[in-house]
Amino acid sequence: MTVLCVRFQLPSMYEAALPGLLGLLEEFTPVVEALPPDGALADLRGAERYFGRGAVELASVIRVRALALHGVDCVIGAGPGPMLARMALRDARPGLTCAVPGEPDAVAGFLAERPVTALPGVGAATARTLGEYGLDTLDRVAAAPLPTLQRLVGAKAGRELHEKANGVDRSRVVPNAVSRSLAAERPFDRDELDPDRHRRALLSAAGELGSRLRALGKVCRTLTLTVRYADLSHSRTGSGGGTTIGTIRSRTLAEPTAHSAALTGAAYAMYEALGLQRARVRALVLRAEGLGSAEQAFQQLTFDPVDEKARRIEEVADRARARFGPRAVMPGALAA
Repeated sequence: MTVLCVRFQLPSMYEAALPGLLGLLEEFTPVVEALPPDGALADLRGAERYFGRGAVELASVIRVRALALHGVDCVIGAGPGPMLARMALRDARPGLTCAVPGEPDAVAGFLAERPVTALPGVGAATARTLGEYGLDTLDRVAAAPLPTLQRLVGAKAGRELHEKANGVDRSRVVPNAVSRSLAAERPFDRDELDPDRHRRALLSAAGELGSRLRALGKVCRTLTLTVRYADLSHSRTGSGGGTTIGTIRSRTLAEPTAHSAALTGAAYAMYEALGLQRARVRALVLRAEGLGSAEQAFQQLTFDPVDEKARRIEEVADRARARFGPRAVMPGALAA
């Protein structure tokens, strides 16, 4: 095993601890990729040789240090690559690392009979398409002819699916990925049931993200919403695997943007799609991911005078905030 997928069991509304925990992993390897809000990938290829220990042994040391230095337990999956490490994390438990050996037979045995949705990047729509043809498990997908998969889901997606189902993982751990995202968290003083207050929090968070992105000259490609609940009654599976006290949803934007109105619209759409129905929400977190240069990003031309006016007002508001503070200009819904 070479790669670890680590999920830190952070208390609710304690995402700020993640950078310090990433630093702990960097004591073993510089190749660490953040998986916000509470996880990371670590490539231990060099660390195994340097420390003379395998990835599972190093995982035990990392767990002990996280507890001793930060008071945070973690669950860890290990595998020969990022994909299998992520999948192993879903079977891991606190105190016990789930490891997938690198031998082809062991990998095939691990993947066999798992649903196709167990593969990172395979969504419900692709799973339905494959299921209509009886390709509902990874061993069946692995045995299917490549041309068949390509006809069903497309040439590129079909090839990637065929490779992943056969345990071939071409992804890599990308270090310093934490710098490619920005987050804005809105905790509530008490468990909040009011949808209007939820929407106001999202409006505030989206406005903050838009302002920060524009100040940095950046745009984002993806927006992620994390809803943290008051208890375990709404637990969901996080992006790195495992269970977290909350729901995580991501949406790829129509175009890379730092426009607050576009970010707010995407945040509202994800929130409405959850259908929470008076859920007791403890905090909302918006994260802008896939950051890139605003100068190099394309923007769809529009002849909508309302949109153009909103962007001009946004520029003026940014200048006012830079001079008089972040609360100098804000939406009327937040001024009450």
